[in-house]
Amino acid sequence: MTTRARARSFDSAAALYGAHRPGYPPALFDAVETLAGRSLAGARVADVGAGTGIASALLRERGAEVVAVEPGDGMAAEFRRANPGIPLVRGDGDRLPLATGAFDLLTYAQAWHWTDPARSVPEARRVLRPGGALAIWWNDTDSAVPWVAEQEERLRVFFGSPQGQGQGQGQGQAQAQGQGQQQGHAQSFRTLPRGLGEFTTRSLRWSRRVTLDDHLANLASHSAFLVLGEARTRAYLAAERELLAPLFPDGTVEEQYVVTLGVALV
Repeated sequence: MTTRARARSFDSAAALYGAHRPGYPPALFDAVETLAGRSLAGARVADVGAGTGIASALLRERGAEVVAVEPGDGMAAEFRRANPGIPLVRGDGDRLPLATGAFDLLTYAQAWHWTDPARSVPEARRVLRPGGALAIWWNDTDSAVPWVAEQEERLRVFFGSPQGQGQGQGQGQAQAQGQGQQQGHAQSFRTLPRGLGEFTTRSLRWSRRVTLDDHLANLASHSAFLVLGEARTRAYLAAERELLAPLFPDGTVEEQYVVTLGVALV
């Protein structure tokens, strides 16, 4: 299956994605402001690969003037339902439907790996004003936590992947094999692009508390499961529930994450 087809797999599960994927901590947006050298309040921001609008909505809450860019039909429909006040245009990072030099900040939340840097880097340079910034980040589960590491290993075995691979890989590489989204994953494909200014990076740990049902639904929203098929996904999640239930007897799971951020000034 092609990278494009895997990227479009989210369209069939946009409501699931929007309801169960994690957001981002306030510290992430503090770091974006620090590294970009300006406040988000009043900044013109294009959020590319916006999906259901998880990052777009949080950027707007910080006072940014946000325009979202999303290629998928299902994801765009869910975005418009959840975020009626945020403008959305259809397109992707390789062909940005945006005016030249019009934006202070270009953001890719969980989305840069779906682009072809040979195209997306020149497009980023084109739409950013002089002194603008490109911010790229990924939300990864924290493999330093024992139960998370054990879950990732089960996913690696199930999908037959030698490294943890989460929400997608860059052009030319095999896309996500399971949710195990950690350091091996980052080393395998998350190379920050060349052709822009030098990237400054930050890593931020955070967590959220969700029900076990929500945790399993989050797993199910990843492309590896979306293309696996309903029967096999249901069987895997049932087995996972049996393993996790004794660890979380009150039915509440603390999902622990590391956000990896890179910001380059142009």
